[in-house]
Amino acid sequence: MSAPVQSRTVEADEAGMRLDRWFKAHFPGLGFGQLQRLLRTGQVRVDGGRVRTDTRLAKGQSVRIPPFLAGDNGARPAPLTAGTIRDRHDADVLDAMLLHEDDKVFVFNKPAGLAVQGGSGVSRHVDQMLEALRNRKGEKPRLVHRIDRDTSGILVVARTRGAAVALTKAFRERDTEKVYWAVCRGVPSPRQGRISTHLVREKTPDGDRMRVARHGEPEAEHAESLYRVIDSAGQNLSWVELRPVTGRTHQLRVHMAHLGHPIIGDPKYFDVENWQLPGGIQKRLHLHARRIRIPHPDGGMLDVAAPLPPHMTQTFNLLGFDESSGEEAP
Repeated sequence: MSAPVQSRTVEADEAGMRLDRWFKAHFPGLGFGQLQRLLRTGQVRVDGGRVRTDTRLAKGQSVRIPPFLAGDNGARPAPLTAGTIRDRHDADVLDAMLLHEDDKVFVFNKPAGLAVQGGSGVSRHVDQMLEALRNRKGEKPRLVHRIDRDTSGILVVARTRGAAVALTKAFRERDTEKVYWAVCRGVPSPRQGRISTHLVREKTPDGDRMRVARHGEPEAEHAESLYRVIDSAGQNLSWVELRPVTGRTHQLRVHMAHLGHPIIGDPKYFDVENWQLPGGIQKRLHLHARRIRIPHPDGGMLDVAAPLPPHMTQTFNLLGFDESSGEEAP
């Protein structure tokens, strides 16, 4: 017998809370994409009316809870990884990745291992998947930036041509604030600083690679990053917040290696000999695009954060890092 439809009353201390955050507090297993679908189909309502995820709740309002959630125990669904998406339809994968949706913008939490665009040896990628989200006019959502295949986290996609122009301009003119989290070998000293170099691309037997350029080297481009140590596990590993000022290929990975504290699990730039990962930590790139703050095409700022991927969550748990320690407004 299925659970009945329920209604829950908004408490006094929940007044002013956004609907999506109210659901995250009460039903942590419900993904943002699932909530969007429930709102579109009218299965979730407030005081009997249709609402949006960003609706602010008032004390005493009644929130309709659909039957399948009525008995929810708060268990989270299995995390999305490159491996778990293999046999799923593109639209379902994108829905599971969805962090934010409005008329102009999608924001996805890309899993590590999934490429953003096609290339050598790439059989499936986000740009290809976006075909599943063409609108009624036949307009396909547009990529406005990229993150590395092995990097997880925030990926912003424009839903319309006009939104793509506005968002691309924000990235080009550096009106966008991006926050990455990384786990690095050792502990940088000082614990906060700026890295400024020039980078140049070079060809190697293992493919293209970026390196710090020599003074005056042709085709080198300036690259600048800010870093801050949030926490550390002795002197062996550190949790570092990174903020790219420029947007060069592999910039953060090259900069941390240049600093002498490469990101663990990095197959290209971790070159410390005879160094072993502590037990229980997966040999995968520990770099996550955690948060973005970007001007919205319709005005105001879009501010979205992405949960850690499973392998980094595992590492944080093993090292005793508390995610809330890194929550600092850009």
